[in-house]
Amino acid sequence: MFSTGILVLTSPLHVLPLRIAPVLSSAAQLVDRTLYIHLHPGLNLGSGSPPRPVYLPPVVDLSTFITRLYSNAADVCGHLDVRFLLTNIRAHPTACSGSQTPSSPFPTPQPLSHSPEVVLTDFAVQDPHQTNQVTQCLEKYAGCCYVCRPGLSSVLLHPQLQENEDRLRNQGEKLECLETYSDVVVGGTFDRLHGAHKSLLNVSCVLASKRFVIGVCNQAMLKKKVLKELVEPYSLRVQKLKEFLQDTKPSLQVEIVPLDDPFGVSIVDPLLKCIVVSEETKKGGEAVNQKRIENGLQPLVLHEIQLLKDVHHTDIEEEKISSSSLRFRLLGTLLAPPKDASHLPTLPYVIGLTGGSGSGKTSIAKQLEALGAVRIDCDKLGHEVYQKGTAAYHKVLEVFGSEILNEDQSINRRALGRKVFGNKEQLKALTDIVWPEIAELAQSRIHQAREEGKRVCVVDAAVLLEAGWTDWMHEVWLTIIPEEEAVLRITERDGVTVEDAQHRLQSQWSNSKQVEHANVVLSSLWEQEITRKQVRHVVLSSWEPHIYIFYKATVVRNVTAVQFSP
Repeated sequence: MFSTGILVLTSPLHVLPLRIAPVLSSAAQLVDRTLYIHLHPGLNLGSGSPPRPVYLPPVVDLSTFITRLYSNAADVCGHLDVRFLLTNIRAHPTACSGSQTPSSPFPTPQPLSHSPEVVLTDFAVQDPHQTNQVTQCLEKYAGCCYVCRPGLSSVLLHPQLQENEDRLRNQGEKLECLETYSDVVVGGTFDRLHGAHKSLLNVSCVLASKRFVIGVCNQAMLKKKVLKELVEPYSLRVQKLKEFLQDTKPSLQVEIVPLDDPFGVSIVDPLLKCIVVSEETKKGGEAVNQKRIENGLQPLVLHEIQLLKDVHHTDIEEEKISSSSLRFRLLGTLLAPPKDASHLPTLPYVIGLTGGSGSGKTSIAKQLEALGAVRIDCDKLGHEVYQKGTAAYHKVLEVFGSEILNEDQSINRRALGRKVFGNKEQLKALTDIVWPEIAELAQSRIHQAREEGKRVCVVDAAVLLEAGWTDWMHEVWLTIIPEEEAVLRITERDGVTVEDAQHRLQSQWSNSKQVEHANVVLSSLWEQEITRKQVRHVVLSSWEPHIYIFYKATVVRNVTAVQFSP
């Protein structure tokens, strides 16, 4: 298995849409991370003379093939980072007449973000005795185009031919030139760069002869995104875009700008000529042109590309390949590796479960309890520390006075809450008293579980992160829902006003801030069965090498068989 490979496609362009799926499937058996695609239809690796790279004209079939390539890649090798390279694609006045272009597309080998370790090809060897000659020519050709790893390997792929491929090959191809533009613009979130993004970017690069402008959604444009807390940071999305575009077409002038509204620079830049849209965003492109006309600018050419279907989508995911679906699939998976917990006893394995009000945290904790975990409810422990005669009881009276007492001398938590509400100093004084006491009780419950031979403890705590309790946890799991859903749940559950519910949420850490500290994120936004599937998925996962959680009687979470309960 190789980490990075480059696939040289030599089949005629009109045949490749049928051929590419089995070729990618074969390549995926050899490459496990990054697969670059280099196109050279008609390249003859068996002639005996060194083949040279040539410029290819941008044609309509090329745009169609790019879409098909990324669609098939998502279907048959979704684990691979596939990148279609465009350095040798360039428009010339006489390109469609078939005349020679003046210079080589690779005066020197082009460096790539990941240097290829193997070069693959779909070139069909007619005579088996030529195999060595063909592989040598292939390695020289790849080295002439790109900077490859020393000791580059080569493999001739032999994918199963598709039905009608021979008939298409014999028909020949009719190349229709694709109109190109000096300055092209697109916009989007570009979260977790996927095949649909790459198709959009590649087609845009083919269309752009000079400058490519990309508007990337900034924080203001993410408010309505599903699971917006899991959207990658703006800087990371930009970094990935730059790397991809530097690989695919380094000669292009690329400008990446933040998108704070639906239009961005597309309605004010007079040099722009074309905007690339999909069926879904075509109306947005038309709105851009309306704004440009209002601003006294020429409307842009709308170049429409196809949406890519997601053959793996579930009932609650979008039918197209989308970042929203990818974020949904992150729920119940390991987002960040557990920190070093060598200072903690191996058992019981302590999971800190947290989340804002109304997030469904307690429901998830009960699901884990039903699987055999020891549930430690810190809200109940909070009630215990306020009881008469406890250390916290006396400290609270000392700081806040006897006016917070009921007639039976118990602490009136509502009255205490009114004293600290909106007063950060008073609130800190209270939490400095209460949180250490709750932590001590929780740790005593963990110690008790260890004495009883229990395997897993779940610490159900809304303030787990704010209180700084993660030092005695092996992992932190977080449950999130949108604020508007949380407000609805709180008002229905507790009978408080919308304003009170919003104040409660605003006093807690935001979802985004909590996600930064979480190993696993869950969401109860959908039906209960969806949440249960997330819990089952995380329980059955085996990322932690020391502790595995057993589901029912046999789920493993250790190199030896371990269950929640003995």
